[in-house]
Amino acid sequence: DVQLQASGGGLVQAGGSLRLSCQVSGFTSDDYAIGWFRQAPGAEREGVSCIMNPDGATHYGDSVKGRFTISSDSAMNTVYLHMNMLKPEDTAVYYCAAANDQAWAKGLRAHEYDYWGQGTLVTVSS
Repeated sequence: DVQLQASGGGLVQAGGSLRLSCQVSGFTSDDYAIGWFRQAPGAEREGVSCIMNPDGATHYGDSVKGRFTISSDSAMNTVYLHMNMLKPEDTAVYYCAAANDQAWAKGLRAHEYDYWGQGTLVTVSS
């Protein structure tokens, strides 16, 4: 079974940085995507970024372009979300997710993702 475990959330001041990690296991194929999503209270789940296995192509939501970077280890056992220049509006529960279909996954729509980990809370104070 595919399993995802997100970690690394916490409290940070505006302008600061944080790195989230997602441990990935259980894939039997090489073609999949790992994405990061976030959900603030009362808001819909928003796609943040995704990375494709095996070619490493990345995609970002408009609200985080230039501030967040997604990366992974060579085997994509761990996927990272490096968050810089954090703003209070980045406060949310962050989830990592996996999709079997890369073509749909790059659109960062939550319903295109097949597997979800538990969330990790990021709080950005002003």
